[in-house]
Amino acid sequence: QVQLVESGGRLVQAGGSLRLSCAASGRTFGAYAMGWFRQAPGKEREFVAAVSWSGGSTNYADSVKGRFTISRDTIKITVYLQMNSLKPEDTAVYYCAARRGSWLADDKSEYDYWGQGTQVTVSS
Repeated sequence: QVQLVESGGRLVQAGGSLRLSCAASGRTFGAYAMGWFRQAPGKEREFVAAVSWSGGSTNYADSVKGRFTISRDTIKITVYLQMNSLKPEDTAVYYCAARRGSWLADDKSEYDYWGQGTQVTVSS
């Protein structure tokens, strides 16, 4: 089992920045790809970004390319999502997820473990 705990969400003005963190614990050995997803009220959970175990490969949704950066610290077993130039449409609950293997999947059904989420609200 892998436990994931997100933090860093808060209210921020449009154009501002936030960094989300996801701390992993439990059975964290082995190769796990990590991802961030988000879910706005009344909408489906959607892919934001994913990173490989080594941090050398990344994948982004088109809507966040150039604004968000995913990274990981393999010693701290923590994944980060740096979000810049935030827009009101980025408002959502952001979830961290982990999946066995190296594929940087953008389908939520491919992920094995999920955190509880952290709220990000961007005001206009």
